[in-house]
Amino acid sequence: MKRQFKYLTTSDEDISWGIHLNVAGSAQIAPETIYPPGQHPSEYSFTWENGRILREFQINYISQGAGIFENKQGRFHVSEGSVFVIFPNEWHRYKPLTKTGWVENYVGFSGKIAEQLLQNKLFTKEQPVINCGIKEELIDTHLKILDLVEKEQPGYQQIASGLVVKLLGYIISFEKQKGLSGKRIAKIIEEVRFAMRQNIEETINLEETAAHYNVGYSYFRKMFKKYTGVSPGQYHLQLRIIRAKELLVSTNKSIKEISLDLGFQTIHYFSLLFKKKVGVSPSAYRKGIN
Repeated sequence: MKRQFKYLTTSDEDISWGIHLNVAGSAQIAPETIYPPGQHPSEYSFTWENGRILREFQINYISQGAGIFENKQGRFHVSEGSVFVIFPNEWHRYKPLTKTGWVENYVGFSGKIAEQLLQNKLFTKEQPVINCGIKEELIDTHLKILDLVEKEQPGYQQIASGLVVKLLGYIISFEKQKGLSGKRIAKIIEEVRFAMRQNIEETINLEETAAHYNVGYSYFRKMFKKYTGVSPGQYHLQLRIIRAKELLVSTNKSIKEISLDLGFQTIHYFSLLFKKKVGVSPSAYRKGIN
């Protein structure tokens, strides 16, 4: 059984950063091995019979093998390439299958920023296991975290916590890519996004665009939102607002001219949408920048 782990001390500066690591480790658990292994502090150790409750978030990526994860919401199968999420003050337990063992790669972390990040709808107690697949990016990021915590050079907490954010970002990104990578719809979405950027000032009939590619509009809209996080209409609107902000700052064009250049029907409609998206009117934005 190959293991590497380290429990970390934190300073007031580390805590004020908003996210800090408490533990990082990895373990290769061979088949037919007693689990969990010993040598952990009392607040981290547990038995399968009793489980445990932590005061931190943990992300555990299983890069080989399979097993079981349980919390009060239920029992979940963990396969090779799965990530399971542990929430603070939530009873849980987990173990590899006796016949397969597993390789676990885990980080434990806390902080206000951590709490905000784990509010993402992907991370839930009801569905704590996420199947990412075998991803080099996850393993590489974890190895970099282990290297940083092993050396404990000044500022390592800030860098390592940034890598935890990166790790969470990868997990979200891989989930968004499911059902899209390598498929025709992904290529269509990329082409439409490019066309939107090239023709920001033009009104785009999205139903006609979907028909041009011989896909139903409802399917196109659903996949576009899954790919980008927003609907195609909102994506195009955001591009136009970004361009409007650039023109307000870098040109002397009137607000009316800018609204017409970007294809808005009226200056009133443009100002209404701009304030809704940016929080201030176009004229206030221009004054604030200048």
